[in-house]
Amino acid sequence: MAKVHNYSAGPCILDESVLKEAQAAVGNFDNLDLSLLEISHRSKNFVAVMDEATALVKEILNVPEGYSVIFLQGGASLGFLITVMNLMRENGKAAYTDTGAWANKAIKEAKLFGDVNVLGTSKDSNYNFIPKDYTVPSDIDYFHCTSNNTIYGTQMKSFPECSVPLVCDMSSDIFSKSVDISQFDMIYAGAQKNLGPAGATLYIVKDAVFGRNGRTIPAYLDLQTHASKESMFNTPPVFSIYVSMLTLRWLKANGGLPWIEARNNEKAALLYNEIDRNPLFEGTANLEDRSVMNACFVLKDEAHKDAFDKLWNDSKINGIKGHRSVGGYRASMYNALPVESVQLLVDCMKELEKTA
Repeated sequence: MAKVHNYSAGPCILDESVLKEAQAAVGNFDNLDLSLLEISHRSKNFVAVMDEATALVKEILNVPEGYSVIFLQGGASLGFLITVMNLMRENGKAAYTDTGAWANKAIKEAKLFGDVNVLGTSKDSNYNFIPKDYTVPSDIDYFHCTSNNTIYGTQMKSFPECSVPLVCDMSSDIFSKSVDISQFDMIYAGAQKNLGPAGATLYIVKDAVFGRNGRTIPAYLDLQTHASKESMFNTPPVFSIYVSMLTLRWLKANGGLPWIEARNNEKAALLYNEIDRNPLFEGTANLEDRSVMNACFVLKDEAHKDAFDKLWNDSKINGIKGHRSVGGYRASMYNALPVESVQLLVDCMKELEKTA
């Protein structure tokens, strides 16, 4: 069967070598004659997986000393709440930027527990740019931002200087490029973009954050609980963490962040150049804020929609329909998507231009 070119926004494409190894482990893990899905998370075999996954995160991202790496369940949506619980003092306040649907949801969660200052928003422009004209105040408990916005195709290219703890939801671009971890007090990211299958969420937390809110919070929501138990406070999402470990092995073996950042930039340039060159298409995000991970674009004339949809469907391209709030098309070019898949989409766009 011909290969499907997977542009899904998440859960997303994984490298074929990772899938094959994961498939084998589901049948027989570590020569135990047991499935990975059956073994105890306390067994030495899975503890070794957790230890390697944690070590690879630290190595690949160059995590400084004084940070803990934690794998939890619940997705980044739980991270919205965990952020507030761990960093906001009682009757405290925080600042957020509103750059998309997920940032907006994080703001709503924070407002349940304290005052929230929205420093910048692009909501009135359907989130087609990243606000930049703001100053982070010094009288807040933390500042929260979202690095990449999957639905609207925008991405932060830099992060503001601030004198308060900096928190970032990096769910959709972590491990896609080099980043200075020391700039952040807390990073959280759902696995299902560049790391592994849905089920695990990665937290990278400066140890100084633990206990800084000065109040008692439920054990599961307390990141110090999970750090002290090395992500084993409760049964972890075994399969997701194992596949994440395999993905990190794949990333390291191929050259780590310098390699994947160059490849991701190549893919993004290939597609955006065609969007800008082809008179039938236009991008929806401001040029300077375009996401390397998620390219959003539309047809200038919807009369060509059926013809274009047939072209990419016939080419076995999957998952490029835009989110309902934006429409058009969204090409999610996460780490495992090969350059060849992007070239195929570009070829479909060129073919439409010839026949339109």
